[in-house]
Amino acid sequence: MSSFTRNIVIALTAVVFGFVAVGYVRGRSVDDKAYRALTVYSEVLEHIQRDYVDEPDIHQVTSGALHGLLDSLDAQSSYLSPLEYKDYEEKSTSPAKAGAGVALTKRFGYISVIATLPDSPAQKAGLQIGDIIEKIGDFTTGQMGIEQADLLLSGDPGTVVKLSVIRRGKTEPQEVPLTLAALPAPKVIEDKLQGDVAYIHIADFTPGTAKQLREDLEQFAHQGAHKLILDLRDSAFGADSEGVAAAQLFVSSGTITSLKGQTVTPVVSAADPAKVVWTQPVAVLIGNGTAGPAEIVASAIADNHRGETVGQRSYGVASEQKLIQLDDGSALILTIANYYTPAGKEIPVDGVTPTKEVMPTPDDIASLTDQTPVPPSSSPSDPVVKKALEVLQGAPPAQKAA
Repeated sequence: MSSFTRNIVIALTAVVFGFVAVGYVRGRSVDDKAYRALTVYSEVLEHIQRDYVDEPDIHQVTSGALHGLLDSLDAQSSYLSPLEYKDYEEKSTSPAKAGAGVALTKRFGYISVIATLPDSPAQKAGLQIGDIIEKIGDFTTGQMGIEQADLLLSGDPGTVVKLSVIRRGKTEPQEVPLTLAALPAPKVIEDKLQGDVAYIHIADFTPGTAKQLREDLEQFAHQGAHKLILDLRDSAFGADSEGVAAAQLFVSSGTITSLKGQTVTPVVSAADPAKVVWTQPVAVLIGNGTAGPAEIVASAIADNHRGETVGQRSYGVASEQKLIQLDDGSALILTIANYYTPAGKEIPVDGVTPTKEVMPTPDDIASLTDQTPVPPSSSPSDPVVKKALEVLQGAPPAQKAA
């Protein structure tokens, strides 16, 4: 950048902030905190242009600043430059025939794994919660939005995507090939445990899950089951509306969840006694891979005193995003509202805390870095299942349907 161009940029920046200042004085602009932040940004930008060791690429600097600004809000919010947004639009228009089956978030500025679907390419590749995906193909995931990563992990069946993954306890990334495939239809796993205890595991709250859950609960009731273990570990997929519908099968009164944001009219989802199917005792298994709609179900059951939550704290994701297009061709994916538990806790901030905590053993922790993790199961040797069985043995009699 020539000195002339640099001076033009500085002058234009000063004009922009001058208009902001005038608007602020007239009471028509942003509040005091926002104005001061813009002033600081202007000062930093001026020093970068004037004092940095080399002549900076102002477009790259601005793009990096905007990526960082959105990353600082929450894992789900992101900034897409004009080029990134154009690519995002093109890839979003044609639904992919194959995917990876992995739920993603951001940690330390990079894409990270929350959970994988059973029998998915991601699970077969050994991806597990806490894995940091440093690269997807030739693209670093630093400053990459979750939606962008999802698109890179989808395509035609048989496509091999090379990942660079940093695992827990490791400092160097390892190469992990992942072969995209058509994802298996999500299914609810049912089992009958000792005595009159039924077991259901839900990995994905896709449309129709609540209907299938209703049918399974009715079938277990006809078979004489009087207690239920609802396993929501590694359940981080699906629609929040399905989570609300699933929770209504258990809770006859009170609030299921609330959706709130500063520009969003609050939406309160209430229990409906006409929709209740299961009035018997229930224990909900949760863990660090429990996120989104599964958190809505778990918190609704726990906070309304319908059952215990057993395991570890959930991840904390349940929220709503909005795509906002900007005049220069760029875009924001911005979190506009968060889901709250019936007790008033913000799920993305607090997660769902178990009423009966079961911490992993040192051997469990060591296995996370040495081998592919064992998916959730109904085995009584599983310490979380074992604890749930103990809880159900002392559970009070069944609720009466309202």
